[in-house]
Amino acid sequence: MAERHLKINTTGYADALLCEAEGLESLRSALTQAGVSTVRIPDVFSVSERGLEMAEISPCPAKERTLALLAEGLASLHSVEQSRFGWESDNYIGLSPQPNGWHETWGDFFVGRRLKYQVDKIRDTNLKRRFSHRLAEYGPGLADWLDAHCSHPSLLHGDLWNGNVLFDDAGAWLIDPAVYHGDREADVAMTEMFGGFGEAFYRAYDRCLPRTAVYDQKRAIYNLYHYLNHYNLFGPGYLSGCECGFAAIEELGV
Repeated sequence: MAERHLKINTTGYADALLCEAEGLESLRSALTQAGVSTVRIPDVFSVSERGLEMAEISPCPAKERTLALLAEGLASLHSVEQSRFGWESDNYIGLSPQPNGWHETWGDFFVGRRLKYQVDKIRDTNLKRRFSHRLAEYGPGLADWLDAHCSHPSLLHGDLWNGNVLFDDAGAWLIDPAVYHGDREADVAMTEMFGGFGEAFYRAYDRCLPRTAVYDQKRAIYNLYHYLNHYNLFGPGYLSGCECGFAAIEELGV
């Protein structure tokens, strides 16, 4: 019998683990549909408002080969075209609620349901006013620019930093998702936060599904969402990342 791990709900939100289990099953189904066997999802045995019981993973350090397997599997997942942007219900990213809903355009979804939502949560009145003004000024042009540089909706893990990926000799395991349908490069961008995944990962991803010519600009803009979220959760240590993200939007000249 597989060893089991019980994750206790400490978020303060009653449905957080229910949403997490739904996200895990959505990723499992999509990876199977895409024919990916080297990126896996832990089996979920039970879930309730209190706890999520799933298979225990015994990880080992990432190697170039397993980083490449992760990248190849992620590229296959991202290649499957979804019908709309967003998600049918709200969920969570870490300790924060994540509003969703279905949208026909990526730019409106990202600007409204990602950036504006986090800016509206800022408690510092002056900072909130300043960021709100910048988003109001540049948001419509940003939305159009993002639409012009996103080929299709992809199922995203949504919180793809290196703490949410485990490795063994057969490949990778994904945990703690914040799923929705969006621009695939939003997932790739987040892999570069908090240390990144190493050159073997990015070389393999680009062999399978090359990043676009404007990926560097997208990276700063997509990670603005995560820096705003971390600022709202943990404070000023993440403010410089927020400022860099807004500067990247202004530099587009849209």
